Amino acid sequence: MTDRFAIPAAEVLRAREKLVLDHFHDEVRQDWDDVLATFPHPHYEIIPTLTVHDGDAEVRGYYHDTRVAFPDQDHEIIAMRHSADAVIVEFWLLGTHLGPLGGIPATGGRHRTRMTAYFVFDEHERLIAERIYFDTLSMLKQLVGALELRDPRTWPLLVRALRGLLAMSSSPDPRLVNTPAAV
Repeated sequence: MTDRFAIPAAEVLRAREKLVLDHFHDEVRQDWDDVLATFPHPHYEIIPTLTVHDGDAEVRGYYHDTRVAFPDQDHEIIAMRHSADAVIVEFWLLGTHLGPLGGIPATGGRHRTRMTAYFVFDEHERLIAERIYFDTLSMLKQLVGALELRDPRTWPLLVRALRGLLAMSSSPDPRLVNTPAAV
């Protein structure tokens, strides 16, 4: 267990930061083998939808689904911070909604959503999780904003998008809900 009060030496922080930047770069290039190589065991936690993608197959599925939804997905890093066991990255995630995102049908809208990702390291300096936080409502507002809402022909798509959003969080992963209290 990492001592939560002990900040590692600068060379450790630099190595962590390089791994995280490589991870981001490889995601944009959609080089999934290189991204997955940053983990000994790939593990993503998407907090807004309370979903976990654990292991190679599930994480590759997550990559596939998000790139079908946003084939041009990119990011702009705002800031990076270090803690005893993590690199915390604030960034803008960008993309055009050209395919389904879970139950949300494609709207053709672009989004620029502010996010925070915690890249968590174990005591052996191995990346063990990427935990992502963002406001789903601000993203959905942008995606739905591409629809001409005054046109009744777009209303069924709007209803499907709202139902899809609700369905995405309807089965929360117990690993993200049944958490122990901090000590």
